Amino acid sequence: MCRNIKTLFNFEPPATELEIRDAALQFVRKLSGFAVPSKANEAAFDRAVAEIAASARVLIADLVTTAEPKDREIEAAKARARSAERFGRGGDASI
Repeated sequence: MCRNIKTLFNFEPPATELEIRDAALQFVRKLSGFAVPSKANEAAFDRAVAEIAASARVLIADLVTTAEPKDREIEAAKARARSAERFGRGGDASI
């Protein structure tokens, strides 16, 4: 599950709210062991996702760097190439 958490800092365009929430969701899923929580755990699970997403937003906003922002399209192409080399499927996870 944690392989789906992507670096969100120093990209152009910046990380979206959805990307931040998705990363928080993956983190909570990994920690809890639940892909989908039971009704009894749903409130705690959702609260943790919201709190982690809020912390991630603050972290990303407060970080500084002198490095040029990475281009999302270039980084995605590199990731597809690594996947194709590793798995030999052209990097398409839907296959």
